Amino acid sequence: MTATAPSRVPAGATAEGDGILVGRGPVRVDLFIDFLCPFCRRFELASGETLAELAASGRASLAYHPMNILDLASTTNYSTRATAASGCAADQGRFVEYAHALFVGQPHEGGPGLSDAELVDLAAVAGLAGPEFAACAASGPYLDWAPYVTARASQAGVGGTPTVLIAGADVSPEPEAITAAAAQAARQQGLA
Repeated sequence: MTATAPSRVPAGATAEGDGILVGRGPVRVDLFIDFLCPFCRRFELASGETLAELAASGRASLAYHPMNILDLASTTNYSTRATAASGCAADQGRFVEYAHALFVGQPHEGGPGLSDAELVDLAAVAGLAGPEFAACAASGPYLDWAPYVTARASQAGVGGTPTVLIAGADVSPEPEAITAAAAQAARQQGLA
């Protein structure tokens, strides 16, 4: 799978443009997710607070890589559409909140997923106010971003979601494992 650069990347994108960077901590935590993946939903609900704490405390920077590997598990390319909408949320500094709302309101695989209007409605749950989000979602500037993120992840050997890499090492997507691996990475970097 070739990674064709998207026409535009969201605000807060990683240097490679293949994810959204949250926090400025020295330990890098890469999170490969798909907004239609039920295991990713469980991961978010179980680990979201732990991840937020790592970023807020300055111990880690989180790189969220929203992929579209489950597009074929919906009738409307839901993973791509949800990822594109998450890019619009990133432009307003609310990626994490919007991603959480997407997982809480996650549709079942095999159907159409949430409609474009429902994706816009979730913006209010994520604290996005005003017409900017709706205008961005309607114009679809990030529809070519999800295939790029997915291609880059595939090239890096990521074969499924959720995948968590801490300082480049594969870690079980569970709060305790993430916390322990982040602490170990900090020690190895001489930060703890």
